[in-house]
Amino acid sequence: MTSIGTGYDLSNSVFSPDGRNFQVEYATKAVENGGTAIGIRCKDGVVLAVEKIITSELLKPGANKRIATVDRNMGVVLEAYFPSIIKVSAGLVPDGRHFVSRARDEASSWRKLYKGPIPTAALASRLGGYVQAYTLYSSVRPFGVTAILGGWDSEAELPVDGQVGSGPKVGAGGKVEGARNGGPGLYMVEPSGLYWGYYGAATGKGRQSAKGELEKLDLASGTLSLEAGVKEAARIIYVAHEDTKDKSFELEMSWISSLDGPTKGRHEHVPKELHDEAEKAAKQYMEGEEDEKPAEAEKPAEGERMEE
Repeated sequence: MTSIGTGYDLSNSVFSPDGRNFQVEYATKAVENGGTAIGIRCKDGVVLAVEKIITSELLKPGANKRIATVDRNMGVVLEAYFPSIIKVSAGLVPDGRHFVSRARDEASSWRKLYKGPIPTAALASRLGGYVQAYTLYSSVRPFGVTAILGGWDSEAELPVDGQVGSGPKVGAGGKVEGARNGGPGLYMVEPSGLYWGYYGAATGKGRQSAKGELEKLDLASGTLSLEAGVKEAARIIYVAHEDTKDKSFELEMSWISSLDGPTKGRHEHVPKELHDEAEKAAKQYMEGEEDEKPAEAEKPAEGERMEE
C-alpha cells in the first residue's frame, strides 16, 4: 500500500488504501510551520502565550492579535501558518478569525439557552465537531489552524448534576460528596477536529522543545501559581524560539484567574508591567544559557585529563 498522497490527496472525502486523509495531514503540517503557541493550566487560572513572528518592519507593534476573547471567562490562542503578508488572503490566519467567530456564536447561543457562560469542555466539544465537519466533504477543506482554549468555569454548586429535582442521595444523578465544580480548563482543538484536555499544551514550530519545558513544570501536581505561570510561559516561548532560529518575534500573553484572582474570572491580556517583567526574566534566562555553553565547551574531556 502506498504511503504517498498521489491520487488520494485531491479530495477531502477520500481515504488512501492505508486509511489516511492527506488533506487533514497537509493542514496539520501547515500549522506546524507557524510560530509557537502554548497554554498552561495553573492552580488558580490559565495562561495563554503565542510567538508572533514579525514578517515586516512596517507592522504596528501590538496589532494583529493572535489571542482572542470568546466569552468573559474564556479565551483562545490560535496557531496558524503565517508565511507572508501577501499569502494571508489565501486562508489559514483568516481561518482562525472564522474559528473565533464560530466560538463566539456558540458561547452566545449557550448563554441565551442556559442563562450562563459556556463551560470550557462544552465549547471544545462543539468546536471540535464543527472543525471535524470540514474533513467530511469534498466541497470544503480542513481548517488550517490549531486552537488552544483556556477558561475558568463557575465553581458554584449545581443542584443535582444540572438536572431538575432533588435526585437520589447516591448513585446516578445524585450529588458526589466532596466533588469540585468548575475551575480552570485547557483544551486544544486540532485541524482534524480532535480535542483533548491538557495541563499544558503546545503547538507550532517549536512545539517539541515547548512540550519538554512544560513537562518539567509538573503541572499535574497543581502547585504552579498564575503569576509564576506567566513567567514560565514567557520563558518557554523564548526557549522554543531559540531552537527554531526564526526571525524576530513579538510575545503576546493573556490569563484567566478565579473570581478571587487578579482578573476576577475574566479573560484579559497580561498587564504591561507583568508582561515586561516576565519577558525580561526570559531574556536573562536565555543569556545565562548562552554563557554556560562556552564554559562547557572549554571544559577538558576525561581522556585529555588522564593524558596530562
